[in-house]
Amino acid sequence: MGIARTAFLLAGAMGAYAQSGGELRFCVRADPKTLDPLLAEEEVSETIRYLTGGVLIRLNRQTQRLEPELAASWKVANNARQIDFELRRNVHFSDGAPFGPADVVATIRRMMSPGLQSGIADSFRSAGGEVTARANGANGVSVFFSTPVAGLELLFDQVAISPARPAPPESAVLGPFQFAEHKSGQYVLLKRNLNYWKTGAGGKRLPNLDSIRLDIQANREIELLRYRRGELHLVDKMEPEAFERLSKEAPASVRNAGPSLDAEFLWFNQSPDAEFPAYKKRWFQSGLFRRAVSAAINRDDVIRLAYRGYAHGAAGPVSAANKLWFNARLSPPRFDPQVALKLLQQDGFRLEGNSLRDREGNAVEWSLITNAGSKPRAQIGTIVQEDLRKIGIRVNFLPMEFQSLIERITRTQQYEACLLGLTNLDIDPNSQMNVWMSSGTHHAWNPGESKPATAWEAQIDHLMELQHTSVDQAARKRAFDRIQEIVSEEQPIIYLVHPDVLVAISPSVRDALPSPLPPHLYWNIENVSLAAPAPGRKN
Repeated sequence: MGIARTAFLLAGAMGAYAQSGGELRFCVRADPKTLDPLLAEEEVSETIRYLTGGVLIRLNRQTQRLEPELAASWKVANNARQIDFELRRNVHFSDGAPFGPADVVATIRRMMSPGLQSGIADSFRSAGGEVTARANGANGVSVFFSTPVAGLELLFDQVAISPARPAPPESAVLGPFQFAEHKSGQYVLLKRNLNYWKTGAGGKRLPNLDSIRLDIQANREIELLRYRRGELHLVDKMEPEAFERLSKEAPASVRNAGPSLDAEFLWFNQSPDAEFPAYKKRWFQSGLFRRAVSAAINRDDVIRLAYRGYAHGAAGPVSAANKLWFNARLSPPRFDPQVALKLLQQDGFRLEGNSLRDREGNAVEWSLITNAGSKPRAQIGTIVQEDLRKIGIRVNFLPMEFQSLIERITRTQQYEACLLGLTNLDIDPNSQMNVWMSSGTHHAWNPGESKPATAWEAQIDHLMELQHTSVDQAARKRAFDRIQEIVSEEQPIIYLVHPDVLVAISPSVRDALPSPLPPHLYWNIENVSLAAPAPGRKN
């Protein structure tokens, strides 16, 4: 298909008017691991949770302010140990059953159950305490925390309320859409929730769309081709090369929403259960070794070659776009192979010809896994290989199918190092409790520690608990600034870049408002609509 023809197809909906109905289509990278909103941990399951789940409070991704949803109002009380909700009246689940306080209480109780192992619950747990909920009359609910929790309102943006009565999680929801069908490896179909409580202009029932089809497609080139053919309406987090190509073909359809909150990084497996030689565990558990690897990677090359300039060097877990929580005293590690070699020498390594060896004579070689199908990550892997080769380290770069990768890093621990990214759902560090607490399920380098394995991890635990419980914003900022400094010093995760948010939106889509905060393209999904062709024009 020629460029002119492609541009014509993309522009064909310009002479059109908004209508109700229709099916919105976009791609996800893999099958969802779960339809249970309390167990959603990877991006696809979180997408379904956002589109189908009803929450008490929602963060507006454009204004970055909290707005009432299933809760008509709320009040924080008892020195940030309690939040009282007044629920909306006449709200029903998708199956027609009424929504009430018992559903909120049951959801909180199930979420906090130790047997569930919900990653969302990590963000709720204060220092060794429990979270409980109690109904207050016909429309009131109170949630209690054992210690003060700063910014606790924001926690509820990710808690989808399920019914108190026994029911599969996907069968009764409160969000704008509900689960309809899943064909493994092909698609997930969501249909309009006919009992959704929101209304639009003139009292019109929302959502506007009839359905959403999430096509499962890991290949970004196929995704782009289908978008150019008009088969897809949205493309999120575009790869820079594809963004530039589409910018030339149909400039009106692409947008750079600005620096993201996301980060690209690599880390070493420090789990004691990992099945590789003990001498490799000693390497990976050494702060000097990790700092040396970080210093040997040229982040400017990553930005220039992998992202074509659409990224920014990462000083740590927080992007400079997050003006409230970014530690401005930090800067990305300086590329310096000689500094890397000096750090390695301090740690007992020596360079013999072109091979780096440890104090026992073992050649330094390890495997780096990532998900297949991502051009930037493929290029980053190649850059890491080449940069580390210059200091005598051999890296075997192994892209693999996404679900296999998730299985290795979350369950079997059968990997040595991983190159991946983290999607930050909001700006507050409380959302990262399950990453930085040593007991957290997303504590990438050694998940679910029974106690901190190192003194610096114990310090991070203490500081995360401090910022989590303090009602003093300045104290919270000092604590999280120090956490960022410890991460910079110890490099348990080697942060590389923060990519820009590059997206494509079909001209037929109305009222999609791209945001640097995820979900970037459909955070206001109930208001999104598709255009109908103007008279005499074909779409």
